[in-house]
Order: sequence, then structure tokens, then C-alpha cells
Amino acid sequence: MNILIALSNKDFDVTEVAIPWKAFKEKGYNVGFATQDGEQGQPDPLLLTGVIFGQLKAKPNAIRAFRELEKDPAYQNPSSYANIEVSHFDLIHLPGGHAKGMIPYLEDKILQQKVLAFYQQKKVIGAICHGSLILTRTKDPKTGKSIVYNRKITGLIKRLEKIAYYITAWKLGDYYRTYPQYTEDEIRSGLKNPDQFETGYLNFFKPFVCEDDNLITARWPEDAQLLAERLIEKLEEKG
Repeated sequence: MNILIALSNKDFDVTEVAIPWKAFKEKGYNVGFATQDGEQGQPDPLLLTGVIFGQLKAKPNAIRAFRELEKDPAYQNPSSYANIEVSHFDLIHLPGGHAKGMIPYLEDKILQQKVLAFYQQKKVIGAICHGSLILTRTKDPKTGKSIVYNRKITGLIKRLEKIAYYITAWKLGDYYRTYPQYTEDEIRSGLKNPDQFETGYLNFFKPFVCEDDNLITARWPEDAQLLAERLIEKLEEKG
């Protein structure tokens, strides 16, 4: 199996990249990377050192996985979005991140064109957190609507985004607010019925993913391992 992980050039979420990568590699899959310009992507540094007073950083297992990932030649030498050969891959994974360096990735039209091709070719697509915004912003040329207009989906839920912002704004300002609009609100606005957006369990620490055929999405880093497992299961089903 050939997997593509799309990365932002800056500020991607360590857990949402490294945990799925490690799961894919343990299955023996080939994992490639792509960034906007073909330069090596860099994670949000605060998720390695601690967002505030050394807290809110990635968990130790995710940091260990990232340190392994850093040594991977595929990670060190990514493709550019423009050079993605969709036919070569069985799955694309769209991780998230919330710092402002994510914005070019979340708004890149070339990446959206490639995601559309994955969707049209009925390949497996995974997205987590802000990564689901890319799906919402990818338009079906026949209808002009989002490719997830008629699909069930999740992404960063408003409750989580609010909590993170409220407890850190006094020191970090809008670090946890990538956009003025909440991620959940934008995703809901691209759906036929806002109720197609699934928020998961009341206890958001219980891992949750939303599955709709070949589209599997998750909310935040706590869901990353389960997301990886479900993506692997879907790939195995498709053979």
C-alpha cells in the first residue's frame, strides 16, 4: 500500500502526523509526504516543548514517534503538492494543526485539486482536526458544492477549540484560533444538513472517528491512533 501524508510547511500537529505514520510503517506500507513547495515540513514547536508552562504538548509516545519520523528520508524529501501523482497512492491523510503557519496548507488550491482527484477515484481519505477544512473547501466542479456536501464528517469540534482558546488566550492571544470562525461552524456550513457533522462522545477524551464509506475523519490528537487503525482496516478491506 502507498500512503500520502500532506503536510503544511509550518506548524502541523505532531501527533496527527506521527501517530498515523508510525501505524502505517508498522504495517509495512510505503509512506510519502508532500508540502506546498517540496521543502521539509516543520511541526508546531510548542507541541514539542509545551504550549504554556510546559503543558499542552504532545504526549510522550507521539513525540517519540515524531523523533523517528524525522529520520525518515521520505519526510526529509517531500514532493510538492503540484507533483503529487494521485494514481500512485491508495490513501491520502490530511492532518491538522492550529497555529497560523497552517493557513497556506488549509487554503492551497493545488492541494484541493489533488484531494478532489483522490475523491473522484474513490481512494481512501483520512482527515483530522483542521484537516477536515480541506475537504470542506474542496469543491465538486459539477455542483460547485463541497465534496463532503452529502457526507458525514467530523473535525475539530467547537467545544474543544473554545476550551483551548479560553485557557491560553491571556498569554498566547489567538494561537488556538486559526480563523475567526470556528472550524466546526465552517464545516457544518458546507454540508447539506448541519447534523451530518458528528461531534462524538460527550467525553471527548474517548477516541472517536466518523466513517462514511472511503472517508474517515477525526476530531483532535486523542483520536489519531483510532483514526490510523480505521484507515488501515479500510485499506485492507479494499485490498
